[in-house]
Amino acid sequence: MIIEQMYTGCLAEASYYIEHNGEAVIIDPLRESEPYMEKLAKANVKLKYIFETHFHADFVSGHLDLAKKTGATIVYGPDADPDFEVLQVADGTELTLGGLTFKVLHTPGHTLECVCYLLHDLDQKPHALFTGDTLFIGDVGRPDLAIDNGLSKEDLAKMLYKSLREKIMVLPDDVIIYPAHGAGSSCGKNMSKERFDTLGNQKKKNYALRTDMSETDFIKEVLDGMPPPPEYFALNAMLNKSGYDALDKIIKKGMTALSVEDFESIGQEEDVVMIDTRHQQIFKDGFVPGSLFFGLKGSFAPWVGSVLKDVKTKIIFIADPGSEKEVITRLSRVGFDHVLGFLEGGFDKWKNSGKPIDKIRSISALAFANELSQAKLNVLDVRKPGEYQVSHIHNAVNMPLDYIDDQINSLKNREYYIHCAGGYRSMIYASMMKKLGYDQIVEIAGGYGAIKKEEGFKIVDASCTIS
Repeated sequence: MIIEQMYTGCLAEASYYIEHNGEAVIIDPLRESEPYMEKLAKANVKLKYIFETHFHADFVSGHLDLAKKTGATIVYGPDADPDFEVLQVADGTELTLGGLTFKVLHTPGHTLECVCYLLHDLDQKPHALFTGDTLFIGDVGRPDLAIDNGLSKEDLAKMLYKSLREKIMVLPDDVIIYPAHGAGSSCGKNMSKERFDTLGNQKKKNYALRTDMSETDFIKEVLDGMPPPPEYFALNAMLNKSGYDALDKIIKKGMTALSVEDFESIGQEEDVVMIDTRHQQIFKDGFVPGSLFFGLKGSFAPWVGSVLKDVKTKIIFIADPGSEKEVITRLSRVGFDHVLGFLEGGFDKWKNSGKPIDKIRSISALAFANELSQAKLNVLDVRKPGEYQVSHIHNAVNMPLDYIDDQINSLKNREYYIHCAGGYRSMIYASMMKKLGYDQIVEIAGGYGAIKKEEGFKIVDASCTIS
């Protein structure tokens, strides 16, 4: 028996490849099917099933393309009813894989159709539980992402409480928990960096599995401090339920090389967004006016989704030559399939053509400390509220990138110093401000991580003390 977790860092997403006696199952696959096809070919095994734990909201799953290429059966739990052919299984259904047995556990709460897959070993002993978004390491799935079910998040939280206690916590403590996400995902609020654990250990460490927790306490703790989900989540869930175009078709369309003139012309269309995927400290030294920074070396796709919101947005992009296919693939992971092409030759081609360029002033944390000591500055901290509350610069205003559309129009036409934790989110924020006509922007390279290493800053911590 082979169990392999295939983890994708930018989405904090885990899919699973399980193989035994010439047959395989893949659980919650990513949009691109190549890694799975290569693994199947190398092992010379047949993909029997594609198990989906639920309709994912934070990414577009690869179930349809993978099924078409392999003939494997897509499996969903009760109440799914997607717009394509699947094997819809009931609670307690058993499915075999090369002599191994999976038992379906219907665990509504994160969404109505959520299921976990309990894998038994050859002795029919429960061995591993693939929990999807029902149970994470250190957390549970948020109960506010279900599609058009007429239920409140409190209703779903009640279901989740019952599912955890009646379906999961009754299993043996040595069962290994394999979740669909890890730290950094927006599908929960307190996920551990650990990617798997035993159920027994989670009963000790996971707040949601406390045996002394009442249903009322559970609902309160699960929902307390939970931010609104990104707007693209609902659109991704609908794509997973209703279907989508084949990724090969999306990549072929997106791999259109655009001349400088065509790129400029298309970029001026009202419904087109230009994005620049180079590193932030390269972007700031010169970029196409009106383009938005979303660096490929970071949480690229989730931030594109969170900021642009509508998966039907038409996109053209600038990239380091050779990375164009990766850009299109990673955009497709979150449902942004309307990529019209990229700037042929990259930014150097634009620059060498004599076209206008824009820049963003970026300074070190040390230079920032010196300027702050000499004058009162307008400092924007664009980290999440929780990060800001733990520790922040005295008098810095929290303007989370997550809510940029709600806040940016309240800014005045004055100079702003912007930072996040490491410099990625602050450059997105700065590029948005530039596009809207704010010119007096100073970005802090290295963000709060660099700021904390320097002297001269008044820091407010969670106890509201200033140091």
